[in-house]
Amino acid sequence: MLSANGCSGAGQKGPPMRGETIFVDTNLFLRYLTNDVPAQADAVEMLLHRAAAGELQLVTSSLVVAEIVWTLESFYRLPRGQVRDHVLAILNTPGLAVDEADILVQAALWFEEKNIDFIDAYNAAWMLAHDLHHVATFDRKHFARLEGLSVFVPGQESQ
Repeated sequence: MLSANGCSGAGQKGPPMRGETIFVDTNLFLRYLTNDVPAQADAVEMLLHRAAAGELQLVTSSLVVAEIVWTLESFYRLPRGQVRDHVLAILNTPGLAVDEADILVQAALWFEEKNIDFIDAYNAAWMLAHDLHHVATFDRKHFARLEGLSVFVPGQESQ
């Protein structure tokens, strides 16, 4: 977590330097999206403004986005539409690079539209992005809601 001077961790003094690339962890996004700790939300907003201005580059991973979805849905109990909107806002943040952003956009849309778990939506979007159309799973219910996928349930005669 960032301290009052903008950083923590051994070996680094002062705020991030101009042009530096910084990984953004889940808790920063959650503080900003929920504003449950206003001082931290304000600090994240300043960091986002710096990135948008090109002073630094922010990056995060698809696992961070998945953790955001899980936390907003299970802990904060936000409706799916609001969770989807938060994810789409993150993915469209200027100065923030997100690994597999296109797959995450599709997953966020299916999460809300098809009423399926985010991880199942992500896995289906990943499969289709990699031209895979067959899935072996015991979770037929969610994958069957998505076009372009053939669901195989091991041990069952009909597929």
